[in-house]
Amino acid sequence: MVNDLLRRDLKHIWHPCSQMKDYADGILPLIAIERGDGAYLIDVEGRRYLDAVSSWWVNLLGHNNPRIVRAVQEQTAALEQVIFAGFTHIPAITLAERITGIAPKGLNKVFFAGDGSSAVEVAIKMAFHAKLNRGQNRPLVVSLQNSYHGETLGALAAGDVDMYKKIYAPLLFHTVQAKSPALCGGAEAIEDMRAVLEANAGRICAVIVEPLVQCAGAMAMYDPDYLGALRSLCNEFDVYLIADEIAVGFGRTGTMFACDQAGIAPDLMTLSKGLTGGFLPLSLTLATEDIYAAFYDDYLKERSFLHSHSYTGNAIACAAANATIEQLTEGKILLENGAKIEALKNGLAKIAAIGRVKETRQRGMIAAFDVMGFEREARIGVRIAREALKNEIVLRPLGNTVYFMPPFAITVGEIERLCETTARIVEEL
Repeated sequence: MVNDLLRRDLKHIWHPCSQMKDYADGILPLIAIERGDGAYLIDVEGRRYLDAVSSWWVNLLGHNNPRIVRAVQEQTAALEQVIFAGFTHIPAITLAERITGIAPKGLNKVFFAGDGSSAVEVAIKMAFHAKLNRGQNRPLVVSLQNSYHGETLGALAAGDVDMYKKIYAPLLFHTVQAKSPALCGGAEAIEDMRAVLEANAGRICAVIVEPLVQCAGAMAMYDPDYLGALRSLCNEFDVYLIADEIAVGFGRTGTMFACDQAGIAPDLMTLSKGLTGGFLPLSLTLATEDIYAAFYDDYLKERSFLHSHSYTGNAIACAAANATIEQLTEGKILLENGAKIEALKNGLAKIAAIGRVKETRQRGMIAAFDVMGFEREARIGVRIAREALKNEIVLRPLGNTVYFMPPFAITVGEIERLCETTARIVEEL
């Protein structure tokens, strides 16, 4: 059965972020998953894999979460989709109320999209268009070195990870990169950001950052103080601040949003991934009343924000998001994560003692370390992922960087097993 499934898969399916020859040659196994259960993925042969990466960071509360399952089932029986131009529905209204109730102060308007890259493009377009509607033509966006904001062309243009961006550079609009506090320290990064803003004064509409963790940028991390200083700089230069919390939002860094740790509110915030608990695609771009007001007028086509896609405000996805946020806000999940964060810290300390391990780091429920001393051709990340699967653990290293971003359903004991097994794998390399 398994071999037949894999044969059928390889005949037609092109998997993302993969060299398909690796699967065909058996360098990496292609595993057929049948169902999920809490922190585990279960394949067609019944093997249980601890999902240490939350299935690309989307599965927030655990696979097959009963409350989200019920919400999706109930909504499916009532309304699956309606055009969101001229129509609305209770799940979307409820979600907008809930998200603005927990978001940083001032983010009172919610624009719906389908995935993280779309939310980023919406935010960039809003920032540029809002300035234009106020008589300012500011075509430049500033992002940080080593940043990642998605892989559609607009979102890719804002990022700075060569692995994703370099090949497509001729297709991308121009952006400016400032130094990342994760690479050089907060004070130097703020000084460089000031220089960038001064050099391009009157031409920049927005600065976009991933608060606290540059996830696809090898899980590079920095302190909250930088965000406070950046907020002040954006105010000084009349530039919008976009917080891309797609990967770090909803408790991943230990607080509901990473921006909360700096006590700041951005002008725009993008959310996705954990928003629906990993059940359905959905993203949100949150905006201030000030930005919203720049578009509010009698109907004039060039002033209206005409971004859309077919599944905007999908009712089933909104129901999943409501069930996710209910559990985060009504229960004690973030409080209970404290013991898990401590277990990750302790496990990371043991991994740090391994000779080849460098730069251990952690923000809440996100932990990472680098494995040094191997050439690129050794494909050390692939070797670690393969060995982890043999031990029924799902890891997906970023090059030589190994990271953990598990669902909140994981237990302290499972975290200890995860860290101990990973340490053994790295030691045996």
